[in-house]
Amino acid sequence: MTTAVFYKLLAIFIAVALGYAAGRMRWLGQPGEGADPARTLANVAFYIFVPALLFRTTARLDFAHMPWAVVVAYYVPVLALLLAVYAWQRVKSARSTLPAAAPSVRAISTSFGNSVQVGIPMAAALFGETGLGIHIALASVHALVLLSVLTTLVELDLARAPSGGDKRAPSLARTLRLTARNTIIHPVVLPVLAGLAWNLTGVTLPAVADEALQLLGSAVVPLCLVLIGVSLAYYGMPGALRGAVAISVLKLLVQPAVVLAVAHFGFGLAGLPLAVVVMMASLPVGSNALIFSQRYATLEAEATTAIVLSTLAFVVTAPLWLAVLAALG
Repeated sequence: MTTAVFYKLLAIFIAVALGYAAGRMRWLGQPGEGADPARTLANVAFYIFVPALLFRTTARLDFAHMPWAVVVAYYVPVLALLLAVYAWQRVKSARSTLPAAAPSVRAISTSFGNSVQVGIPMAAALFGETGLGIHIALASVHALVLLSVLTTLVELDLARAPSGGDKRAPSLARTLRLTARNTIIHPVVLPVLAGLAWNLTGVTLPAVADEALQLLGSAVVPLCLVLIGVSLAYYGMPGALRGAVAISVLKLLVQPAVVLAVAHFGFGLAGLPLAVVVMMASLPVGSNALIFSQRYATLEAEATTAIVLSTLAFVVTAPLWLAVLAALG
């Protein structure tokens, strides 16, 4: 654990602590008084700041110079684990009273890492400019890939869930129609599609628009960190501890192990590219997991607790994975 990464983790906890203090002192209002302050903050992020960030990122991506072999070697195992967790939770939710969105919320918590606040300083400190370039390439499509897949899954589950007093599942045609509409007209997918369309035109974003989008997108990180603290204050931790521990184990230990095995033995990665993808996979749960859970009003306390626990545990698990990589040479 380098000094730069440690200071970044410390700064994250300070921001979360400030959010927790604001929540405990009810500076944002009492829950149940006509609004949920934590959900209001999440909606601000989900409907304003995250779309701006996603559109700008997608519109500016340089697809011609992306290290596609490394990107594929990372996202194939990550998506495989995401789908495995989702399928496992789908089976569990069929035998329980969990909301329809629960499988997707748990899937994002076990797969979506903190690739910016923690990941960028980690890559810069450990791997230098070359490694940082690889990490940024992976991080640039992180939200685009994972959030798009998970949005489709959650909207499909919600579309086929019985509505109102009708216990029958809706027809296949209605399910597909609702899924397509709610997936495309969505604050995550729509800005991604719009950004891709703009990217294909080859036109540079106007300077004023680019500055405005950058300003809005830069608010995502501090707002999400404060939101984590506020959510802890409102939702608490004890009841969500068991699920959060399981998520942390999957995120910090299982995901990097799967990425290491598939990227090295399946795709032949070695050296610096292998180290970057493994450490990217080893990152703690990212704040987008909480925004996602808030969006669908599902397992907010568990997602919040998983972010805090995994970030604390990363101090121990990061050196472990660095030692494994060193042993591989």
